[in-house]
This record gives sequence, structure tokens and C-alpha cells, in this order.
Amino acid sequence: MTQQIATAKAQGLFAVSVRFTRVKFTKHILSRYGNDEQEFESARYYKGVQIIVKKQVYIMLKNKYGNYNLGKGGTQMGTTLQETPSGNRLHIGIFGKTNSGKSAFINAFSGQSVSIVADVKGTTTDPVYKAMEIAPLGPCVLIDTAGFDDEGELGAMRMEKTALAAQKTELALIVFASEDMEKELEWFRYFQEKKTPVIPVVSKSDLRSDEENQEFAEKLREQTKEKVCIVSAKTGAGIAELKEWMIRMVPEGFGGRTITGDLVSEGEVVLLVMPQDIQAPKGRLILPQVQTMRELLDKKCIVLSTTTDKLVEALDQLKNPPKLIITDSQVFDYVYDHKSTESLLTSFSVLFADYKGDLDYYKEGAQKLMNLSADSRVLIAECCTHAPLKEDIGREKIPRMLKKKYGETLEVTVVSGTDYPKDLTPYDLIIQCGACMFNRKYVLHRIQQAKNQGVAMTNYGVAIAQLKGILDKIVC
Repeated sequence: MTQQIATAKAQGLFAVSVRFTRVKFTKHILSRYGNDEQEFESARYYKGVQIIVKKQVYIMLKNKYGNYNLGKGGTQMGTTLQETPSGNRLHIGIFGKTNSGKSAFINAFSGQSVSIVADVKGTTTDPVYKAMEIAPLGPCVLIDTAGFDDEGELGAMRMEKTALAAQKTELALIVFASEDMEKELEWFRYFQEKKTPVIPVVSKSDLRSDEENQEFAEKLREQTKEKVCIVSAKTGAGIAELKEWMIRMVPEGFGGRTITGDLVSEGEVVLLVMPQDIQAPKGRLILPQVQTMRELLDKKCIVLSTTTDKLVEALDQLKNPPKLIITDSQVFDYVYDHKSTESLLTSFSVLFADYKGDLDYYKEGAQKLMNLSADSRVLIAECCTHAPLKEDIGREKIPRMLKKKYGETLEVTVVSGTDYPKDLTPYDLIIQCGACMFNRKYVLHRIQQAKNQGVAMTNYGVAIAQLKGILDKIVC
């Protein structure tokens, strides 16, 4: 009882402290910046400070009351900054008909109330994406999808979302709840064709006898030629066995790719050039920079960083030139002009072109940049859905570079997030960002889509290097 009281008290104090700090800081921001052009940036800054404040309040309360559950902003806040990015997690998609028990299965599988469970048909509408740690699989994203037998206009829209989820899925589970399995087998074959590991799962085993479950599973094995897992969300039967089988089915080499490859090794010096301009979020670094830095530290490299304006001074401070310089693609030419010939040069975006996508295909696509005309159409695909700022690289800088070279009549279309056209044939070239927010499976799907339709594709870093005339002078 004492512990419960302490927990409740801590929760209350946490909420009050954060609310007080939020109000106080908002007043400070408004008094300092007012409603001018810096308002958005100040808001971004405010949110960044909120995170720090929440974490500090949590630490203070933890020291006083112990390691109790302090709610959404409590114990979770302590790990937010350390979590594996979604794009690097194993994406596990669960597919099946409506009321096949997908949501209940996910809740039992994860040990959490991830999805709403009800007897009403079509309870799950849009796919539910839940990032979590699942022993022994590690960091995952569970995807609960709408039933693929959903009907009507809304059903068709839901199926589009389910199809998108399938494109991101790296390990698929098909839930079979009845012997009418035509739809399920269609999806099973779809994943096989995409070379996505797929496991047939017989759900709701508690509603059948052991003999009936075995007969059902045997029929399914005959159709799929795969091992069939029999589970019950209600009793938990078969869940542990399924997890063990999933480990065996994880795509070979998953998680084995590295950002920097064999460019550097232990003890070598790497210089990161990171402009902190209006596009750089206040109080933090962008994800590719953070991930690259962490990998280099894990490799035991000597990692140094600087802003563009301090590049020359930074190089002068070094006894020997760095083995590798990784820069923001926007300042490729400046860094190239000032670096030593001994130093290798690349960019975060170029590294992610290989890490997330198909670098060779991107380099081929970059050649298309030299053959565009004033009548060409270019699609710029930004994976993030962030609010654009002044001098946004995808919405402003790259279009400006293209129109400077080919004329103002060159047409540039910008899409963001998963708003990606099915028909790519109207475009002469696709330029995609580094895709740090997407998993590699989905990026490769986009690339294959472009290949199938005969449309060239490249990425921001490779395109900029080509336009600057240094693509053949950087490591990629």
C-alpha cells in the first residue's frame, strides 16, 4: 500500500511539474519571439526543451520515490532518447480476415494491449504500428492490419493501407481462423513471391479440440508446404513456440548492414561536418547523424565534429588529415575544395543510399540528371512528413539547382511520407531522400516499383554530388 501511495503521488507531481514548466516556458517563448517568422522555430525549440524538462523531473521524482511507473512521460521518458529507430526494427506484419483474432493474438504475443479487441467486424481500420522489445526477437514493430476481406468503399481504402503495411513487412504472419482459406493463401503466395519470410498461424485453438487443430494444421501444411504454428490468444498456448520459429525465419543478414561499411576501422579519425542551419532541429541532431556517430563510436573510431564555417580551423587543429570526412550533401563542394587529398569524402545521404536502398541503381539514376530538359518532370520523394522550413533541401534547394540547369519550365513534384504515386511513368526521374525513417524493405519496394516501370531513381546525396560534378570523386 505504501508503494502504491508513493507511485500515485509521484505520478501526480510529475504531471503537475510538467504542466507548470510548459506554461512557464510558453510565456517565455511568446515574450521573446512574439508572432513573427521565428514562431515555428521557437515552437520546435520549446518542444525540445520539454523533453529535457520532463526527463529531469522524472529523475528528481525517481530519486525521491523510487523506480515506480510515472506514466507515459515517466519511465518511458527515461528510454525515449535511447530507443532503436523504427526504421531499424524488425517489422512483423499480422494479416488475416476480419474477426480472425489478429488483434487478440498481437496483444497475447506482445504481452501488451496494443490493439482494440471486439467482436464487431472491422474493429481494426488503419494499421496499428507498435514499436516494442520482444524477447528474444529484440526491437520490433508489430503491425496489426485491417481484415483483407473488408468490403465497401471504406473497405477498399483500408485494403490500400494493408497493402502499404505489406510493403514494409519483413516477417509476415498469416492468421488462419477457418478452413475457408482462399484469401489467406493468396496473401501467403504474395509474400512468397516478394521473398518475405511468412509463417501460417492457426488461431483460436482453444475453440477446437486437439484433434481438430491438428487436422486443420495438416490441411494448411499441404497447401503451404511450411511449418504451421497453432496458437491461442486466450490461453497463450503455442505463443512461445511461435516466437522460437520466428527467430529461425528472420531474414538472413537482418540487422547486419552497417552505415559506413569498411570505409574506416578502429583508431582511425573521422570528421563529421554538420551545418547547424535553420533546417537543423534545435537542441538535437538529425537521425542519420546520430546513427552514424553511434556506429563510428562502436567501431572505436576517433570521431570529431564541426560546423561548416569551422571546417578549416578544425582541419588545422589535426596533426594528420582525417581518414574519412562525412558531410551534409548541401556543402559537398565547399568541403571537397578544403579537404586534403588524403581524406576520403562522402555524405550522410550517400551512406544511407547504400544502407537503406540500392546505391548502384541510384548512381545509374544520377546519370539521368545530365540528360534532362526544360520539359522534363521530376518527382522528389521526401520520406519524412516534417513541416517544411526555409531553404528545405527537397522542396527548395534541389528544385532550384535543377531549374538553374534546365530552366524554370522543368516541372518538380514533391511528395512526403507514404504519399507515393502508384504510376511513376509520368516522371523522367525520381529523387528520394536518405529514407532514415523507413525500413529498408519499404525503400527496396519503391526501387523495384521504379525499375518495373522503367523510371530512373536516385537520392538526395548522390544527385547533389552529380550536380556538383564530384560524384566520381567521393566514396560511394
